Amino acid sequence: MTGRGRDDQGPPADRESPVGQPVIRGEPEVAGDEAVGFDPSDPESLELAADVVRRFSQNTAGADDNVFMLRGAAACAALVRGEGSYKAAAERAGGEATVAFIRKWARVHDLPRSVRRYVALGRIAPTAAKHIARVSGEARFLLAWATLDHGLTVREVRAAASRVNEGMSVEVALAEVGVELGQLTVSLEPDVYRELRRRAALDDVDPSEVVEAALVDYFDRI
Repeated sequence: MTGRGRDDQGPPADRESPVGQPVIRGEPEVAGDEAVGFDPSDPESLELAADVVRRFSQNTAGADDNVFMLRGAAACAALVRGEGSYKAAAERAGGEATVAFIRKWARVHDLPRSVRRYVALGRIAPTAAKHIARVSGEARFLLAWATLDHGLTVREVRAAASRVNEGMSVEVALAEVGVELGQLTVSLEPDVYRELRRRAALDDVDPSEVVEAALVDYFDRI
């Protein structure tokens, strides 16, 4: 990319909304009235979170779907916040809720809203989200969008995340699983497609350069 829009630091790569709150799960098209929130400062809510985490670790808390898993992740994050540590959260939950289990799912709850939304809608598998959450910063977005655009398997996401955490760039890590970072297929109305091709031909550039320049200008203005 030749530009990054108005914010050179990029969008926040961590959760901005309160821990435990059903921001995505509360959207009507996702879960509607089924959304459950957890308040780390409320003893009763924390008790509910502990129960959800315990049953979630045993996969008996409800249907095995994406919203159910996000609810479990929210309970993990709230329990950690309320108890003060992963170890204390695991002891409070009991059952099969280990420190490693709670840490993995609490990280999923910490993903930015734009990524969590695709998890809730079933576009990114929760098991893949666990590995996306293992990396930090801009790498989270790049790995998530590559997963969406190229249909990466959970194994491929895990391999890419591991390489990034070992110090490899996201671009190279994705190339290792056969993905070109930034490659995206778009569908355009015929009139827009015709003009794009015409402008690219007159400027003697690839159509992707015209699209990129237009997007940079758009992001600079919003």
